[in-house]
Amino acid sequence: MIKIRQATPSDARQLAEFAESTFRDTSAEYTTSESMESYCVSAFGESKQAQELADPGYTILVAQSGNELVAYAQLKWGEGPQCITSARTGEIHRLYVARAWHGQGLAKELMIACLAEFDRRNTDCVWLAAWENNARAISYYKKFNFREAGTQVFHLGSDLQNDIIMARYSKNQSESIGNEPLLES
Repeated sequence: MIKIRQATPSDARQLAEFAESTFRDTSAEYTTSESMESYCVSAFGESKQAQELADPGYTILVAQSGNELVAYAQLKWGEGPQCITSARTGEIHRLYVARAWHGQGLAKELMIACLAEFDRRNTDCVWLAAWENNARAISYYKKFNFREAGTQVFHLGSDLQNDIIMARYSKNQSESIGNEPLLES
């Protein structure tokens, strides 16, 4: 049985290990080992995760099977990139599922929990950045009515990668991307 809950400060060590492990598992083959090491040193670690857990600008959701962390999502509050025009935005900064749990519906459960948190906070636009070569993720986000809104550069150490910014506006938001209005699922 999977339990999704908000992370607490006591999760910092396990979250740091899991976050780095899933990031490496997802991205290591697409960059140099030097760039991967540089990024992981700056983005992960128990003190870094403890700092983010204490920051009111973040909400971190974790999914557990027993005592094992199997997925997590990091939500951020505040302004979005220039291509996001809403006043009350939130970002899905990270969403990772352990490879052993792919295809079992866990990503969907976690995404639903994320969107519920954004609804609870009256967010009118949720955005995220997906690596342009991650067709699987982009296709997945489109199932939740995320649409391409722009691009940005992601610094993975010294490796510069292009991310597609995707946005999902609430039903009440008058914004749309292109000619297609975005509606909540």
